[in-house]
Amino acid sequence: MKSVRIAWLIAKKDLQIERRSRVLTNQVLPFAGVTMIIFGFALDANTDVLELVAPGLVWLATMFSLLLLVQRAFAVESDDGALDAMRVAGVDARAIFFGKATGLVIQLLVLEVVLLFAAVVLYAETIPLGGLVLLVTTLVSATCGLAAVGTLYGGLAAGSKGRETLLPLLTLPAVAPVLIGATRAVESALGTGMAELSDGWQWVGLLTVFAVAFGVGGALAFGPLIDE
Repeated sequence: MKSVRIAWLIAKKDLQIERRSRVLTNQVLPFAGVTMIIFGFALDANTDVLELVAPGLVWLATMFSLLLLVQRAFAVESDDGALDAMRVAGVDARAIFFGKATGLVIQLLVLEVVLLFAAVVLYAETIPLGGLVLLVTTLVSATCGLAAVGTLYGGLAAGSKGRETLLPLLTLPAVAPVLIGATRAVESALGTGMAELSDGWQWVGLLTVFAVAFGVGGALAFGPLIDE
């Protein structure tokens, strides 16, 4: 229970820093919005294609935004030595991992809701009531996987001089399964491309396994990675 309380305090601290700095609202959301608009202009000549690829575009924008959020989350810790101070103080590395990941999950969920709304407005997408449960489940499972990967590799890259370039090289290949699975699941939830609703739950299963694997593996590996 102590580790859970510490993890929540770390997540709360990250969210308070975000509330004061407003990086998500002033930088990440505009970046993701511009990305969606650019794709919209590029594919505007064919509305059918735009509606078909909308789920993938939402997750592409989310993945690019993830890099900004992770860099920000660990830059704060690295610049003032807070990460090293917590380790010297004996804070459990697993609590740090889950705390940072929880903060990322909450921020990413806010971002994804905004991006889905943007897809409805810009790409003329519709969200049927029958696919709402699948859509919410997909968002949660995919976001947990993204946050786990981002936290693990964010901690690994935090102490490196070239962390701005190292983080994308490590993170983007690792989250490719999330991009594929989440895109297919959202397609099923929205009914795009003649996708069946039942097919989406298979992809949710993949996303859940991915999130659990990286969550458990990341918690075990995070301590040795940041200590080196």
